Amino acid sequence: MMKFLIKYETNSSDYKNTTLDLSPGVTHNGSVCGNDTQAALLAVQFGEGHSWSVNFTKTNETYQGDFVTFTYNTNDTAVFPDAKRKGPITVVVRDTMIPVQLNNVFVCHSTDSLEAENVTQIFWNVTVQAFVQNGTIGKKETRCQADTPTPEPTISPTTANMTTASTTTASPAPTTPPKPVENPVTGNYSLKRGNTTCLLATFGLQLNVSQDKPHLINIDPKTTSADGACGNTTATLKLNDGNSTLVAFTFVVKNESATIQKFYLKEVNVTLLNHLNGSVISSADNNNFSQWDTFLGSSYMCRKEQTLEINEDLQIHTFNLWIQPFLVKADKFSTGGALLSVQRGEECQALPPSLGCISGFEISSQSSLLILAFVFVSARSSSSILQPVS
Repeated sequence: MMKFLIKYETNSSDYKNTTLDLSPGVTHNGSVCGNDTQAALLAVQFGEGHSWSVNFTKTNETYQGDFVTFTYNTNDTAVFPDAKRKGPITVVVRDTMIPVQLNNVFVCHSTDSLEAENVTQIFWNVTVQAFVQNGTIGKKETRCQADTPTPEPTISPTTANMTTASTTTASPAPTTPPKPVENPVTGNYSLKRGNTTCLLATFGLQLNVSQDKPHLINIDPKTTSADGACGNTTATLKLNDGNSTLVAFTFVVKNESATIQKFYLKEVNVTLLNHLNGSVISSADNNNFSQWDTFLGSSYMCRKEQTLEINEDLQIHTFNLWIQPFLVKADKFSTGGALLSVQRGEECQALPPSLGCISGFEISSQSSLLILAFVFVSARSSSSILQPVS
């Protein structure tokens, strides 16, 4: 089984997330069995002009998937009701399938995913055999790593001490209160455009899901992969924690004036998946944020906990946040020697790296003195804590 999570641009230049499922009328036109000189190809067509295919290559002993090609048609108004770009869009990604012994059937019941550009492809309950010999399906299976059970630890037997039974009735053991969920581990994530780092992010993430009862989920950096896209005015960071939690952050650039630009967090999308069958447990999106606002070329930091309200049933808590989605230089956060983290009660914000020149806007000496005096007086009057970013 498979499904697709797609992010597309609307006529109003906003971005929306949609889900595309296989429709009942699937065809397999163009599929090829393959041989010693020709690659095998599994091709499927479904819905209003959508298609998916994977080609398989083989050696003398094994076969494996090579490239996955997915084409979705934004003319399908049921799935893309207000798409700005019309027509077929094709995404090609390298398959991550492990080599499989010839004549073996590859089986993977666990959820797996491939991410490229603005598409996440989700697979589960996969059974496939390429280069079938003499039309006979193999009797042996090769399982994906996720299906391989973890061996249970061996417990040494213990010998009980024989004692005389006591006539005293034992008191029931006290009920142990549930252990509170700890703050999430801080993870470091980055994106590259070519060989150049274009986005840096450091934070701990915790989801608060409360559909039936409150449930906290910590994102584990050790099992989380980062993907996304960088642009001049839009950047998206997509995190995938073990194919069960997908979180996407979208940042945009805005013009404060003709010479001053800022970036801010505009949209957050969260999808929770059933790890066993890939079904969507919950999906939520909020594209009306204006958080983490600071000057383009700067980085934004806030060490205290912050909360992003996705909807009434889902929140994201961030800890030890440090983000820069644009104009990253030398693989490092921008500090400029003057970037400050400001904590004023419940507020967190970042100041630009330089007051003297911002995006080509020059401040005269007299104006600089006035601005610096204002910052100094404001800091003293509000008991702000100004600390350099290290």
